[in-house]
Amino acid sequence: MSNHDLDQSAAELGMGGKLAPETDNAGYRKRMERRQQVQKQRVEERNKEKGLVLVFTGQGKGKTTAGLGLVLRTLGHGERVAVVQFIKGGWEPGEARALQAFGEQVSWHALGEGFTWETQDRARDQELVEQAWQTALNYLRDARVKLVLLDELNVALKLGYIEADTVIAGLNERPELTHVAVTGRGAPAELVERADLVTEMTLVHHPFREQGVKAQAGIEF
Repeated sequence: MSNHDLDQSAAELGMGGKLAPETDNAGYRKRMERRQQVQKQRVEERNKEKGLVLVFTGQGKGKTTAGLGLVLRTLGHGERVAVVQFIKGGWEPGEARALQAFGEQVSWHALGEGFTWETQDRARDQELVEQAWQTALNYLRDARVKLVLLDELNVALKLGYIEADTVIAGLNERPELTHVAVTGRGAPAELVERADLVTEMTLVHHPFREQGVKAQAGIEF
């Protein structure tokens, strides 16, 4: 059975799509057995390993949080991780404190000076982004680093502080098993095309906009 046929069977069984309650016990058991068979075959036939480019973008919250989840997962496997923040920097986030427990296993660089409207100096912002990118390149080229998180790089791209071609060229320099996660709204089309995984966060509700709730420790930072 081809990968396409397997994926089609998986979709028909509700795998990776909408699920509906199953009221017939015999039917439920038969369906779960078939799901197990299909999933096992899908896993067996997809055995290639490679370093991935993962992009988290969109207007909704959770982009940096998703990237940090990958950081924690990678650290849990004993691998080295590097985090480079391109825009944020007005306060020390809780995740930076928590990751200190991993010592030299994680490298954290917050090279921005807060959000762009706080600096009011485009030349300075661009200089900081260039510094951050050079730092990121060092980690991207280092085979000892399993995951590089480029936090808010999409914002720097959207604002024209760095060119998409420059970023893609850097991504192509990394060792073949190094993963890269890029976060921030407004991911350019060139990066989306280059990525192996792209997730767009959709804004449905937001407490700051709708309720006037301030940024809170443990949620926003």
